[in-house]
Amino acid sequence: MSRPNLTLFDLDGTLLAGDSDVLWCDFLIERGLLDRAAFAARNADMQARYQGGTVGAQEFAHFYLGLLAGKTERHWEPLRREFLATQVVPRIPAAAVQLVQAHRDAGDLVIMTTATGRFITELTAKYFGIEHLLAIEPELADGLFTGRSSGTLNMREGKVKRLHEWLAARSDELPKFRSTAYSDSINDLPLLEAVDEPVVVDPDPRLAPIAQERGWRVLRLHRR
Repeated sequence: MSRPNLTLFDLDGTLLAGDSDVLWCDFLIERGLLDRAAFAARNADMQARYQGGTVGAQEFAHFYLGLLAGKTERHWEPLRREFLATQVVPRIPAAAVQLVQAHRDAGDLVIMTTATGRFITELTAKYFGIEHLLAIEPELADGLFTGRSSGTLNMREGKVKRLHEWLAARSDELPKFRSTAYSDSINDLPLLEAVDEPVVVDPDPRLAPIAQERGWRVLRLHRR
């Protein structure tokens, strides 16, 4: 019997032409909620080290989760909806929407897996019609974001661990599926190596030669 299909989509740089964390920071700066002089350089440094694969997962996660700290989900809700409409949706290419829809129409188990926090990305997953989201989980205490994470960090090897944890909670396991993963980033090399069919999307400079050497399929969704 043929195995059912499981398809994993990275978000930033893959389905989205940009990075959700960076765009969220820029959005908060433009709204006057972050000080540009104090924060812009730190944001650029964090993103550069992430793209280079050198920043620690916990440092990366807590840097961006810290932006939510001390406030409730209700406080941030209008802003994240505005962020989706004005900053995220305009950066989603039609080809990305069509690709996700094709896998959904085929009956695949489709998962969005991202190193950005759940609170920022869950509306994006809903926009794509993706029911299942694996993301950095923000910690809440007494209804307030603490600025810390909860559970396994969904980044690099953590994406593979989180996937296995999620499947185990469903009484499933990865070998049961014919698995495909789409990503642009060297940070997702462990995930790409864990599936049956890795697909690189507009790969970054470190991932591109690996994909070429291994004969992985390369997909272009973004105009550059």
